[in-house]
Amino acid sequence: MRHKITPQLQIGQIDIAAIHIDYRSRDDIPQLLRGLQEIYKTPRVRDEVFGYLESILPEDVNSELGRPGMDLWSILVLGTLRVNINADYDRVLELANEHKTLREMLGHGILDAEDEYALQTIKDNLTMMTPEVLQEINRIVVKLGHKILGKEDAPLKGRCDSVVVETDVDYPTDIKLLTDAVRKVIMLCGKAGEEYGIDDWRQYRYNCQCLKNLHQQAQKLKPSTSKDEEKKEAKRQQIITAHETLIGRCEEFLDRADITFMELEALPLTDALREEIQRFMAHADRQIEQIQRRVINGEKIPHEEKVFSVFEEHTEWIQKGKAGVPVELGLRVCILEDEMGFILHHKVMERQTDDKVTVEMVTETQVQFPNLRLCSFDKGFYTKENREQLQGILDKVVLPKKGRWSKQDSLIESEEEFVAARKQHPAVESAINALEVHGLDRCLDHGLDGFKRYVALAVVGRNIQKLGSILLQREKEIEQKKQQKLKRVA
Repeated sequence: MRHKITPQLQIGQIDIAAIHIDYRSRDDIPQLLRGLQEIYKTPRVRDEVFGYLESILPEDVNSELGRPGMDLWSILVLGTLRVNINADYDRVLELANEHKTLREMLGHGILDAEDEYALQTIKDNLTMMTPEVLQEINRIVVKLGHKILGKEDAPLKGRCDSVVVETDVDYPTDIKLLTDAVRKVIMLCGKAGEEYGIDDWRQYRYNCQCLKNLHQQAQKLKPSTSKDEEKKEAKRQQIITAHETLIGRCEEFLDRADITFMELEALPLTDALREEIQRFMAHADRQIEQIQRRVINGEKIPHEEKVFSVFEEHTEWIQKGKAGVPVELGLRVCILEDEMGFILHHKVMERQTDDKVTVEMVTETQVQFPNLRLCSFDKGFYTKENREQLQGILDKVVLPKKGRWSKQDSLIESEEEFVAARKQHPAVESAINALEVHGLDRCLDHGLDGFKRYVALAVVGRNIQKLGSILLQREKEIEQKKQQKLKRVA
């Protein structure tokens, strides 16, 4: 049995709409909670949000039967909190069980001290949310923010830019990727041996340590910088020998894993395990081939053949030319912000550059916000085709051209509205920085689906926090006016 929220107030429990949130606090948690409180206090918005949250529940589970699960409101509160404060699950657990105002927002009273959350419960429930549901919730939150600011039907002006969100991976050297893949094969085979009584991997933990030692020995060896060719060649042979020793040991483990793989085929319920072993073995085979080509044969490996993580396979090697940041490992995320600071839309870019998503960002945003009439970009989004297509769907296109201007380009980019929008465009960097501070510097979830969910949660959480910040600022101003009025009366 799973509720949207606890259906009836218990003794000692405070109605969420009546929770006092201190407007004087400069921490980000009160701002987020105030935004969530406003969603709860607005019946139409609350019902619409719950309607989308109900779609994340498994279809084959009867929500009216069984033990009570975490209610939908708690999933939304803890999910946005986790990413917004850039916390891991352990900190979310501590806050959910000990933070007084947060527990009130979750629907717990002072007499519910024993009603605590478990770590696995939080992990299982928070990963139920999907990017599609979060995108719809984001639309609802932004429209609520526009209504509060009195801009509900006003034409929107957008600013679009992209940022690299890093995946949680180490720097990828070829021997590190090989060691990771083979180590994972050993661990999977070893645990399968413990579970199914296969004796070949009784020392699998020791084998992992041996593999790690060989990796460290090869990693420490660097090419010689000496001008003496004999010394350089001797060092090169030493490096080749260390790599061949590592490869030879890895091939021994992979041969043993092949035997274990065939033994698992005869056992029930091992399809997922065999698929995982096979996936990491394929990674190991590819890395062995590339090491032999690069180190032994002196060949340069083409970029498109490289993989930068055996765990987060969607990771890309991105060079944006930023000062002090030669390379970033992750995925590009494009965001479109309005002039009020709300993020209207975002898109995870898989093997795409900015100019490939320019038109798509605007058209997808207009599906949810038809009143988007102007949008500014930087030069990385420019192509002639993009400008022509955007002119057909926007009242004003602010897309500066790369390279030399023609006379027509000069006229377009010197228009007053174009110049004003260009001056306002750098403000999108503030939104990007706010997202990075509030969880979007590095994705802590795993897999491409987890990456997209994490980004969507960061956007929703940031917009809810923005909404709460506006409301708390208004309450602060109202209270200051009251205090000034009392002073004049006194």
